[in-house]
Amino acid sequence: MPIVAHNELPTFARLRQEGQTILEPGRAQHQTIRELHVGVLNMMPDTALAATERQFFRLVGESNPIAQFYMHPFTLQALPRGEQAQAHIERYYDSFGQICSGGLDALIITGANVTHPDLSQEPFWGPLREVFEWAQENVTSVLCSCLATHAALQFRHGQKRSALPAKRWGVFPHRLMRTDHPLVNDVNTLFDVPHSRFNNVSAGQFREAGLHVLVESANGEVHLAVSPDGFRVVYFQGHPEYHTVSLLKEYKREVRRYADGERGDYPPFPDNHFRLREQAILNEYRRRLDAALDAGDPVPEFPERLVIGHIDNTWHDTAEGIVGNWIGLVYQLTHEQRNLPFMDGIDPDNPLGLDWVGGAGT
Repeated sequence: MPIVAHNELPTFARLRQEGQTILEPGRAQHQTIRELHVGVLNMMPDTALAATERQFFRLVGESNPIAQFYMHPFTLQALPRGEQAQAHIERYYDSFGQICSGGLDALIITGANVTHPDLSQEPFWGPLREVFEWAQENVTSVLCSCLATHAALQFRHGQKRSALPAKRWGVFPHRLMRTDHPLVNDVNTLFDVPHSRFNNVSAGQFREAGLHVLVESANGEVHLAVSPDGFRVVYFQGHPEYHTVSLLKEYKREVRRYADGERGDYPPFPDNHFRLREQAILNEYRRRLDAALDAGDPVPEFPERLVIGHIDNTWHDTAEGIVGNWIGLVYQLTHEQRNLPFMDGIDPDNPLGLDWVGGAGT
């Protein structure tokens, strides 16, 4: 929770310069303490629908031990669904109409599976734009994950993603590019982030769009950026929400696709993720699987239980810190009424009052 600068102690100004949120007494007195309503536009396919709910709910729930959160998952009718997933959605999800009627303080937009090289050809393109345009008028801040970031950069800034030579898959080191934004206050300057994508929007494209880049990988790819106003849209190109076992589950799925003849090559390991012991176990399984396929025998059981307890998580604490900062900032800015984005006196073009907002992307 933020500190209130109730006198002229120089430490308050110093902490504000370092990126920590320091409230003036007048603003603190007008801040209403209430629950927060967070929407999750879940566009993930059926097999990942519930897991994605848990990942983002977990991050938000862990972000603040004092605040109360009402989570509102919803999806797009344009996305094809199987019978079981559709029943889950109809029972537990809000409709977009209900979301608009009730209002949100913050919105998370997940990734999605795509089938076209140009995102504008996807069936979700029009409905996603509608949600985004509504959010820009009614929601304090929108957090985009991976594919949602690529889509928003295309329809908001004309920046199209490009295919990578090979899938960016694994856990990669990243560094803060600037430390004076409240989103990254008190997080490690060097940390890991999981990625799982075939496409990339370059750092140059982010900056050409006027966005502020906060985190880059060692090879210069953007993980975290914010909109020109500094906060209304937060862009993740990686997957900070991933659970410890998410990449193992993806690897297992790809191995199964290989066993079923849906892919011709055996999947590589996610980069920088499995230790030597686990690699040896999984390589031995590959030999057993190939032998079974050659002999026409049943597919052997994947050795998940031998691996799952030996995977390191080197990203969650930083992800929790950044999402916690995001939630805290929403809390400080949002209006008492859920259908209004800001309390009185907040500049929507620079809601955080950052000195460096208003110039070109950095």
